[in-house]
Amino acid sequence: MRIAIVDESASRAAVIREGLAAVDGCEIFVVTERRGLVARIGEIAPDIVLMDLGNPSRDVLEEYFAVSRVLGRPIAMFVDESDEEAIAASVDAGVSSYVVDGLAPHRIRPILDLAVRRFNAFSRLQSDLAEAKGKLAERDLVDKAKRILMDNRGFTEPQAYAQLRKTAMNQGKRIADIAEAVVTAHQLLGGT
Repeated sequence: MRIAIVDESASRAAVIREGLAAVDGCEIFVVTERRGLVARIGEIAPDIVLMDLGNPSRDVLEEYFAVSRVLGRPIAMFVDESDEEAIAASVDAGVSSYVVDGLAPHRIRPILDLAVRRFNAFSRLQSDLAEAKGKLAERDLVDKAKRILMDNRGFTEPQAYAQLRKTAMNQGKRIADIAEAVVTAHQLLGGT
C-alpha cells in the first residue's frame, strides 16, 4: 500500500509515520510542501492520503479540499479544531475520514482502515447510482423510440418494442443503441 502523508510540519508527520509502523508492506511518502501538491501526489500515486492540517485557515482548507476532489482516493484529514462548516465542506470534497483533535500514533491504523472502507463503500454507491441513471436514461430513450414508431408506423407498444428488438438482434447492437438511432433520425427529419 502506498501512503502519502501531507503535512507542513515534519514533527506532526512523524506522529502519523509512527502510527503506520505496524502496517506491513506499505510505502510511506511525506509531502511537506503545499506548492504543486496535486502534481506531487499524482507522481506518488498513493492508495490513501493522510492529511494533517493542524489549525488550517479557510483558504488552506479550500486548497486541500480542491486536492481531495481531484484525487479519487481515500483521504483521512486530521485537524486540531473544527466547525460544522468545515466538516460539511470536507464531506462535500470527498474526505473519507475527518478527525478532530485525534492525532495519536495508536489511532492512525484504525482511522486509515475506516477511511479506506468508507471510500470503497461510497465508490460502490456512486457506481451503482451511475449505473441506475444510465439504465433509466436508456429506458427513457427506448420509450421515446417506441412512441415515434407508434406515431409514425401505427404500431402498438408491443409491436414497436418487437421492431426495436428485432433490429437490434439483426444488427448485433443493443436495443438502446437502435432506440437512439430512431430518435436521432426522427429529430433530423423534423420531428420533436
